[in-house]
Amino acid sequence: MKILIYQVLVRLYGNINPNPVQNGNIEENGCGKFNYFTDSCLQKIRNEGFNYIWYTGVIEHATQTDYSKYGIKNSHPTIVKGKAGSPYAIRDYYDVSPDLAENVYRRMEEFETLVQRTHRADLRVIIDFVPNHVARQYFSDAKIKEYPDFGKYDALAYSFHPHNNFYYLLDQPFGPQFSLYDDQGNFYGEFPAKVTGNDCFSSTPSCNDWYDTIKLNYGIDYLNGRTKHFDTVPSTWHKMLSVLLFWARKGIDGFRCDMVEMIPVEFWAWVIPKIKKDFPHIIFIAEIYNPGNYNDYLCQGHFDYLYDKVGMYDVLRGIITEGKPTKNITNAWQALGGIQTNMLNFLENHDEQRIASDFFAGDARKGRPASVVAATLNTNPFMIYFGQELGEKGMDSEGFSRIDGRTTIFDYWSLSVFRRKPSEEQERLRRYYTKVLQLCNKNKAINNGKFFDLMYVNNHLTRQYAYLRCNQDELLLIVVNFDGEKVETDVFIPSHAMDYFGIVGTIYGSKELLTNEIRSLDLQRDKPYHVCIKGYDAEIISFSLI
Repeated sequence: MKILIYQVLVRLYGNINPNPVQNGNIEENGCGKFNYFTDSCLQKIRNEGFNYIWYTGVIEHATQTDYSKYGIKNSHPTIVKGKAGSPYAIRDYYDVSPDLAENVYRRMEEFETLVQRTHRADLRVIIDFVPNHVARQYFSDAKIKEYPDFGKYDALAYSFHPHNNFYYLLDQPFGPQFSLYDDQGNFYGEFPAKVTGNDCFSSTPSCNDWYDTIKLNYGIDYLNGRTKHFDTVPSTWHKMLSVLLFWARKGIDGFRCDMVEMIPVEFWAWVIPKIKKDFPHIIFIAEIYNPGNYNDYLCQGHFDYLYDKVGMYDVLRGIITEGKPTKNITNAWQALGGIQTNMLNFLENHDEQRIASDFFAGDARKGRPASVVAATLNTNPFMIYFGQELGEKGMDSEGFSRIDGRTTIFDYWSLSVFRRKPSEEQERLRRYYTKVLQLCNKNKAINNGKFFDLMYVNNHLTRQYAYLRCNQDELLLIVVNFDGEKVETDVFIPSHAMDYFGIVGTIYGSKELLTNEIRSLDLQRDKPYHVCIKGYDAEIISFSLI
């Protein structure tokens, strides 16, 4: 099965407030809920071709919303980013965000029921695992006897100690480059200052640092040559194993692991096999950005899939926005050295700018050929961020998030493409994505076939990219057009490709799968095949081998 992921920020999904206000609170702007994912909603997502859904922002994180009447401690507003807060500033690893519940007292039950509904719709569940940092005011309501709260028994006389959960800046108060007094004059104090989440070993982090978080200690002494202290398994490792097991027992099918390179690979090598021993179906996806570390986190760290951000994403974006040659796609997959099947492809997620934004392509249609490549190039997973299928622009100034081409993760808000009935252009875009996803689901040549790059014999293609996918029953010729104008061109099919797939002689008859048009042209070795492709489009031409 080819993994096809729909990423949704639960806080925003289903919230159709027509008039959200900048920097509005939850009462003014509303908030998505677990229960908005009804049986019919989830079935629609499944029918569009997805088989996994990544619920982003599930675990309880710091927020400026007051839930004290429910027994939940408030976070000081000066150390929370935005009214809603970052989903990556975890306040309690053993709870879900109260924002997402209709009945706050029964919030975990609502989440557990969501997992059940999701599985009924034949979708698998992914949530975030955020291991590198926690909110500055972490406090868990769960009473895990053997694993008390992070930092509760830290030795504060040490800046680093192997069994501490945090790092400390001795004799220094926390004093970021902004005021720590809220509107009522209440002061947030922290002494000694804890190290900020983005490895900022300063008591005065800036607004650009992850000042709302504190870094966790996995046994590496950063200020003394990054020496490793793993002889006795660090306390943080055991606590994180407990967290992962807690969610695995809730029926989770996968973890998207945040900023894995900031955690020693030895931890992943220790923890993932322990989880998979009891839950072998669970997949681990690594947010990772350094290709030099890919093999370590796959082989030693036991991850199933890695972000392909600095490779395929950056290459496809460069072709769309800078007119870079399509041969760079060949360079991107070749640079992976045989691990292409372990890479997660995407064009949008919560960190990246929207394709349709002024900061990216300015036109959602320009993402169509790139999405075909990302989805069909190999057997590896492909992901779409909610709203991408309707051309969401991400050009709102929501509050803490300004106009930057991204959809806010810090504010209560609603997406413009979900506030009103989709236009015909938006529906066409959605149908296009659905067709591609359904092909990825049903077509065996795409979801488990071999791949052959045709660019080395088609040097005339600079704004188009051509390749073959094949299994024992079917050969696919896939040609995408990154140009806005229709193009007619020949694609040369070398004998070597036919030999590689074990195909003998001419292949008769063909069908274009995106339009279901019957083609009369046959495919012959060492002969050109003529294609006519619309602007920002693709052709997926099927040849039967039976």
